[in-house]
Amino acid sequence: MNVGKAKEQKGGIELEFDLDEPPQKVWRAISIPEFRQNWLPKDALADPNPATITPGEEVRYSLRDDAPPFLESTVTFTIVPNATGGTRLRIIHELTDARLDRTAETAANSNSPALMLAA
Repeated sequence: MNVGKAKEQKGGIELEFDLDEPPQKVWRAISIPEFRQNWLPKDALADPNPATITPGEEVRYSLRDDAPPFLESTVTFTIVPNATGGTRLRIIHELTDARLDRTAETAANSNSPALMLAA
């Protein structure tokens, strides 16, 4: 396995790895709950079932932080065979919490100065 490349995106991060293992083995590790549990615990999942799945190619899970403000995100795993018979694994973790969009939208559309509330 080589060291992955990381690329920051707005609201998330994208990682890419070339693995020595064949795609079928990597697919099992990311899609079968008993195997996935070893590195992505069910406690981190908002739902134990995938949000979307394209068998053998891509699976997306919804996550929720376990501490306030309990932000929600998605993690998408995409696999494709690489030139050496292994697998290219792409992981995209995106912050998807709708509350953040409303907060940014409210701040951007406000023509009045921010007010601080007294404690």
